[in-house]
Amino acid sequence: MSPDLGRPGTSVADRLLGVLDAFTADRRALSLSDIARRAGLPLATAHRLVARLVAWGALERDADGCYHIGLRLLEVASLAPRGLALRETAMPYLEDLYEATHENVHLAVRDGLEAVYVERISARSAVRVLSRVGARWPLHATGVGLVLLAYGDRALQETVCARPLRAFTPYTVTDPAVLRRVLAEVRRCGCAVSDRQITEDAISLAAPVRGADGHVVAAVSVVVDAEDARVPALTATVQVAAGGISRALGWRPGRNRSDRGTGLPPGGKGMAVAALRARR
Repeated sequence: MSPDLGRPGTSVADRLLGVLDAFTADRRALSLSDIARRAGLPLATAHRLVARLVAWGALERDADGCYHIGLRLLEVASLAPRGLALRETAMPYLEDLYEATHENVHLAVRDGLEAVYVERISARSAVRVLSRVGARWPLHATGVGLVLLAYGDRALQETVCARPLRAFTPYTVTDPAVLRRVLAEVRRCGCAVSDRQITEDAISLAAPVRGADGHVVAAVSVVVDAEDARVPALTATVQVAAGGISRALGWRPGRNRSDRGTGLPPGGKGMAVAALRARR
């Protein structure tokens, strides 16, 4: 909610964005009065702005008079280089990872101090997860978040460590000194293990995805039951999948100083997948 948007001097752009920001994963359908209240706008102002957004296609109105996010925003969002383009490049490797594991597979990027999930493949029999496409989670607690934080710059890491580290379970790392050691280990081995940090029944194994310049642009993960005995093989397979996506994005090992800590296992994709399936 944006309670200050109705004050004089607030720009039209801010008010339009405030209307869009009124929608959340929990509130996907809103009445006009809901929008006005959640955006902190007078009802007449909200009516005018909503009408403009509907005309452009950013909002859609259903038969009950409630408003939803419109398809035009999906069209615009697809132009983001870290959105649809990345997903399309990564999807064959994410599908291979899913077929090899039959577990939850995630692709995420960093936005500020959060990891944003841009793709997810899940199975009915897989462990329960709280993630969804578009969801945001703090960097310190998830596997993908730890990868993105570990390969971020020092200023980012210090900013995260200086803030309260939210605990989701008794296992969540909330001590900045411990978090720094975890990040150093992620860089050393080229993978992250988030052990029951979001839910007490799941482990996330993640690896970095690099762009053509060698810098980490995303992270890929698989989430399994905390009692799963396949963690070593799963880790190798996730790293191979991340390496495949990286190569598809133009990365070549050893070309850039930032390539350190790739952690790619010897033997290639076939060996890693075979090792995993032997344990299934």
